[in-house]
Amino acid sequence: MSDWNQQIIDEFRSHGGHVGGQFEGAPLLLLHHVGRRSGTERLSPMMYQAVDGDWAVFASKAGMPDNPDWYHNLLAQPDVSVEIGDGETVETIPVHVRDLPADERAPIWETQKQRYPGFADYESKTSRTIPVLLLTRRAD
Repeated sequence: MSDWNQQIIDEFRSHGGHVGGQFEGAPLLLLHHVGRRSGTERLSPMMYQAVDGDWAVFASKAGMPDNPDWYHNLLAQPDVSVEIGDGETVETIPVHVRDLPADERAPIWETQKQRYPGFADYESKTSRTIPVLLLTRRAD
């Protein structure tokens, strides 16, 4: 894991899910997943959008031409967990991940671009459709 990610993770956990810097005020979660080839546990901080009690995440990779590794990891093993904070504590929640089809993706993606214009910039840099994944709480 990069030192940059580790700093975000440490700050997130020590401040109840809040961080400063470029992510100040943005909704962040920590995604726990497993490398599909390595089997190594991974932890990825990322922005999310709350959607009817679930969480949407965006495989933007800052507009690069390919999807991020974590996206492929989630497709291979969609039962994972996230850490989400309320400003005081951080809760770990088991979730199931679903890659949204176009009709479900579109309104969530449009909202994300309106709230955070950097996502529109990412979209303009790539010819791929940026995947939107929905993380739904599991009962276990």
